[in-house]
Amino acid sequence: MALWRGSAYAGFLALAVGCVLLLEPQLPGSALRSLWSSLQLAPAPPGPGSPEGRLAAAWDALIVRPARRWRRVAVGVNACVDVVLSGVKLLQALSLNPGNGKDHSILHSRTDLEEAFVHFMGKGAAAERFFSDKEAFQDIAQMASELPGAQHYVGGNAALIGQKFAANSELKVLLCGPVGPKLHELLDDNVFVPPESLQEMDEFHLILEYQAGEEWGRLKAPHANRFIFSHDLSNGAMNMLEVFVSSLEEFQPDLVVLSGLHMMEGQSKELQRKRLLEVVTSISDIPTGVPVHLELASMTNRELMRSIVHQVFPAVTSLGLNEQELLFLSQAASGPHSSLSSWNGVPDVGMVSDILFWILKEHGRSKGRASDLTRIHFHTLVYHILATIDGHWANQLAAVAAGARVAGTQACATEAIDASRVSLRAPPEFMTSRSEAGARIVINPNEPVAEWHREGISFHFTPVLVCKDPIRTVGLGDAISAEGLFYSEARPHS
Repeated sequence: MALWRGSAYAGFLALAVGCVLLLEPQLPGSALRSLWSSLQLAPAPPGPGSPEGRLAAAWDALIVRPARRWRRVAVGVNACVDVVLSGVKLLQALSLNPGNGKDHSILHSRTDLEEAFVHFMGKGAAAERFFSDKEAFQDIAQMASELPGAQHYVGGNAALIGQKFAANSELKVLLCGPVGPKLHELLDDNVFVPPESLQEMDEFHLILEYQAGEEWGRLKAPHANRFIFSHDLSNGAMNMLEVFVSSLEEFQPDLVVLSGLHMMEGQSKELQRKRLLEVVTSISDIPTGVPVHLELASMTNRELMRSIVHQVFPAVTSLGLNEQELLFLSQAASGPHSSLSSWNGVPDVGMVSDILFWILKEHGRSKGRASDLTRIHFHTLVYHILATIDGHWANQLAAVAAGARVAGTQACATEAIDASRVSLRAPPEFMTSRSEAGARIVINPNEPVAEWHREGISFHFTPVLVCKDPIRTVGLGDAISAEGLFYSEARPHS
């Protein structure tokens, strides 16, 4: 209700001042202005008293470091250089025009690139695709790098997560991945790269960004987002996996973060099958008691996703994913709400909760199942949910709040939440389930983390303060997952 009271107050005040004018028409303008400003309660300027300001303050009070903290974090295995630029400007430079959007699971040409970009920009959805033609990709990459406004950043989920962890000086961070000279130069000094990970050439990923409301021909983006593509064979074959696992013995991490499985989509089915078995074998070589977090990313290959669910999920302790990956995962493995072709606007909290519950119930740790999976950190633009099997994790309130807070600060490129630059867009109330009788929860900015329980699984929900004018959208998911892990406490295996 508080969110809507402001406009009612403003209406009453306008009426009151109007009456004063009718009764006392001779009052000087300065007196009227003084009267108006003294009475003006709404709309509240975005600041400490606004819902956004109150929510940010409540987060700050909730976000505390766990009792047991990570000391050494090993991250692998995808790393690259992100070339970030305006998608529309690049496609215009390539003399491409916006036609009818069409998704392509693999891009074979400039036309495929234009159609896929239009498809996702029209939805305001993020996507990542493999570009099969090496020479054509190198030509596009060179043009992209030289376009005015193009910027070079650390890229690849593993490298981005490593960078985020490295911002905490007390943490030692190991990064294994294909690290070329440009990437090595961009990495934080606190990130240790084993010599076997260094290579002569960088792997480039092109990140085509677009802003909310940006237009190209008849196309208009409903949200700010990005379309990513690359011709990345080193990450695609997960070449650094063995280097990564062999480095762990000497480094002795107390947390391992693995990502890059989605990069295998450009490989043959046979290589995918062989490599997944090697991934599972490698994970099983990591000492018992060291949690392994798997960060997922945009995928289109249902068979590969199904194999990851059945083979890799039981071997890892924790998952990080967004709404696209969650629905695709449920479709690929016949989970709840899998008949839904895509989310219609903001993903329904009850549906998301049902799918998270199903993953942990069907593929998570239990007495009758050889699985280590006990934690899922889900993020979408306007809210996050941390789902955990009871008894394995602590400090979830702080972890989910920290992940949401970093989404607002990193997108706006601010040190702390600036209430005037963010907006609360989460549904004001929601049901906790759509497949059974769930509870109805109303969001309260003063108590921003909602909690509910279902058959031994705890859910922690918090809204996101969405940056109104984002500076950079790339790597947000990785920053969210890293921050959530940083504030999480894994209880020793019982």
